[in-house]
Amino acid sequence: MRRLLVLAPLLIAPLVVATTHAGQQASPPSVVAEATRDPGTGRLADDTENRWVPFTLTPGNQIHFTMTLDGRPVSAILDTGVSFTVLARTSKAVVQKRLRSGGSATAIGGAVAVGWMPTRRVELGGLTRTGGGVTVADLPAIATGDAEPVDLLVGRDLTALYALDIDYAGKRFRLLPSGRMPFAGAVAPLTISAQRRVYESAIRLGAGRLAPVIVDTGDGSSVTVTRAGWTAARLDRLPATSTIGFGLGGASVNDLAIVPHLTLGTLDAQNVEVRIEPPGGFSQSIGVAGRIGSGFLGRYRVLLDPYAGRMVLKGDGTQTTPLRSTSGLLVGVAPDRLRVLHVMRGSPAEAAGWRTDDLICAIDGQPVTRDYATSPLARWSVAAPGTVVRLSDCEGRTRALTLRRFY
Repeated sequence: MRRLLVLAPLLIAPLVVATTHAGQQASPPSVVAEATRDPGTGRLADDTENRWVPFTLTPGNQIHFTMTLDGRPVSAILDTGVSFTVLARTSKAVVQKRLRSGGSATAIGGAVAVGWMPTRRVELGGLTRTGGGVTVADLPAIATGDAEPVDLLVGRDLTALYALDIDYAGKRFRLLPSGRMPFAGAVAPLTISAQRRVYESAIRLGAGRLAPVIVDTGDGSSVTVTRAGWTAARLDRLPATSTIGFGLGGASVNDLAIVPHLTLGTLDAQNVEVRIEPPGGFSQSIGVAGRIGSGFLGRYRVLLDPYAGRMVLKGDGTQTTPLRSTSGLLVGVAPDRLRVLHVMRGSPAEAAGWRTDDLICAIDGQPVTRDYATSPLARWSVAAPGTVVRLSDCEGRTRALTLRRFY
């Protein structure tokens, strides 16, 4: 079950537009132009079907696992919204003498500086890639909502040649040869865009068909659309509030609503949480109509096979009721406290005067601990309307908050 209304809705944004494309003005000698980068050679093991990769969900709802980079175990996030696999600048896997400048890339919140580092061997489940390289950038811990940052975002360059089978219920995934169909389900189109080089599909929302939309396992939210797409859907009658997300380039505040149903290929999903970006937001800036994130995909078992042109979704998640905040406080988690990252518009918290950066160290007298994100205590923010929650700051002052439904 997704947990984004207990915590802040945190996104690992698509990192899709590098500034060093072929055909542009020649790059300085220190910059490794994209067209000259070694793509490496990938090979699937004969027993790749049995090479499941176990994962956990981060507090930000992303797929978190361990793999191997040049013989070193690294923590990673599976992120089909990233064009090129990204290694954190602070990771011990960075070899400074191999690192070169790589220009910049577009992410939620703005542009980010990137580098490029050749690699010798990357191992992920049944996949071994020799040669190639990784983009290097800052990967803040807040992008996953956890106290510790990850080493790596595994992007399209490592996975797109294969079928990616994600078993959300079993918390495991595997890489298969493209064309394999290990299970049946609803089918939707899936491609790799020539311009953005990420996984893309299309949805029907209300009165509008929105395309392309990025299929982004690194986005912990459900579905995000542009303001123009929302207008085309003619769903303005639905009650809405505000929410916040964090990408590699910083924070992004969007509107938020629950829509009665959404169509993805042959799938008709009901009660879907949709974020609406402001005009000129990230999706519009890169020429897409929106994104489908793990908050939606996690309702199903999912097969992503862009070279076979399809996405397959199996399960009974079409009528899943999304969690709704009844407090209006979206928080980030530290080992012994919560920090308010956003106060939702029209919420009880807004009416009670809560502000961004307020701290919470105890809930109904129970202290916030390191395992808060997975503990029953974390459900206070989505408790039944009428519940009174007593929130204490780190100096012992307590404020009562009466929960209610507001969107």
